Amino acid sequence: MTLRLLLGDQLNSNHSWYQEQRDDVLYFMAEMRQETDYVKHHIQKVVAFFRSMRSFSDALQAKGHTVIYYQLDDPINQQNLSKNLSTLIAQKEIKKFEYQLPDEHRLDTQLKDFCSQISIKTAFYDTEHFFTSRNEVKNFFSSKKQFIMEYFYRDMRKKHDIMMLTQKDPEGGQWNFDQNNRKKWTGSPKIPLAYQNHTTVTDIVSLLNKEGVETIGTIDTNQFNWPTSRTTAIETLQYFCEHLLIHFGDYQDAMHSKQQYLFHSRLSFAMNSKMLHPREVIQSVIHYWREHEQEIHISQVEGFVRQILGWREYMRGLYWAKMPEYKTLNKLNNTNKLPDFYWTGNTKMNCMHHAITQSLETSYAHHIQRLMITGNYALLTQTDPNDVDQWYLGIYIDAIEWVELPNTRGMSQFADGGLVATKPYVSSGSYINKMSNYCKSCHYKVSKKSEDDACPFNALYWNFIDEKQDFFKNNHRMSMMLNMLHKMDKDKLTALKIRAHHITQNPNSY
Repeated sequence: MTLRLLLGDQLNSNHSWYQEQRDDVLYFMAEMRQETDYVKHHIQKVVAFFRSMRSFSDALQAKGHTVIYYQLDDPINQQNLSKNLSTLIAQKEIKKFEYQLPDEHRLDTQLKDFCSQISIKTAFYDTEHFFTSRNEVKNFFSSKKQFIMEYFYRDMRKKHDIMMLTQKDPEGGQWNFDQNNRKKWTGSPKIPLAYQNHTTVTDIVSLLNKEGVETIGTIDTNQFNWPTSRTTAIETLQYFCEHLLIHFGDYQDAMHSKQQYLFHSRLSFAMNSKMLHPREVIQSVIHYWREHEQEIHISQVEGFVRQILGWREYMRGLYWAKMPEYKTLNKLNNTNKLPDFYWTGNTKMNCMHHAITQSLETSYAHHIQRLMITGNYALLTQTDPNDVDQWYLGIYIDAIEWVELPNTRGMSQFADGGLVATKPYVSSGSYINKMSNYCKSCHYKVSKKSEDDACPFNALYWNFIDEKQDFFKNNHRMSMMLNMLHKMDKDKLTALKIRAHHITQNPNSY
């Protein structure tokens, strides 16, 4: 008898394991405190994983496979992966243990250690999900000092023949339509409602409460609106193609106080749990575009493909190339604590209030809200990247460490010193005002700099540039800002720094 482990983010129904039904194979899945407690997760994240795992188990059994599934309160559930596996192997007289390669370093290490301690045969397999192998990105950048995503993205387009006219020439005459993807949404075009799923999850929420699992955020137990099965994931993808793709690229960076999703697909959880394969997502979007090329511009499609084929694969490769050291990097030596309002949304800064409150209510924020609002503030206030990682890893439904860590510690917090980003992604209030309507109804004035009612981002920005100037003095992409700093009136800079220091020391007053 062979025991095959399935983790909560390995819900790939098209994996080769399932091509034949075998009587000598047991599949094992478990809801465990090991996974609910390693960070304080958003309640919607825990619920989404448990509901999706249960749906996947049911689907496997319907196809004739034998599944042993431990719910969280199962009396025989020891709440630890290694302990559960050891007991099962003994009880079922297992002769071979097999698993799919985990995408998190901690689980990879745990399973390697486990296999080294048991006496039966073991084997591991690819999850058959990503375009790339674990080490492909590492090998691609082996002779380069920086991991520039654009070069990798172009190589992926060629290698997988995605949106290519010839082997060397991209469709549309250019590789990247990023300049087209920066429009501010001001009320039109009209945004359709997000795809409505409305799963009832009262049973899982009651289970979490009964077992005392600590979570953050809120949930509507009767109208849970994330895809938690292969069927609803496909429906969500189809809805995106039919209703949202037409304007996705234009407004993918936009933010608005009355819109939580805009034209975003809400597919990240379905992909990161592997209910959807990135190839089928890309193919579906491109197929729909080909049938509607008169209505949908190539920039809408390329912007979407770039996030999945480029950024997603690139971040995973970077994670495996640099772990476990990457998790400890803090090149800017930032040590301040994350303000309390990250857990409540109670702040007078309107952009922060909306981005955080939305995150607490939906377990979702799109990449610019994460990068240029909450991440921007954390970096400008020189927050310890460990604190920032814990918050991002816990609050977002799609946050699994392989994708969260390089995006947060690298792209957002520049803690890797520039391996991912060629410059820190920081801005004053002007960028936020350019891309959103947040500033219009804010307690603070984006046009003011150091006054009591001035936007905190303005003073924090120049204080950050000043305090970190030695680190950035050889970065050509920062030269213009450093020149502006050096030409700034000394009294003006002093006033900005005094206000910035007061904000940093008294964050919960703002």
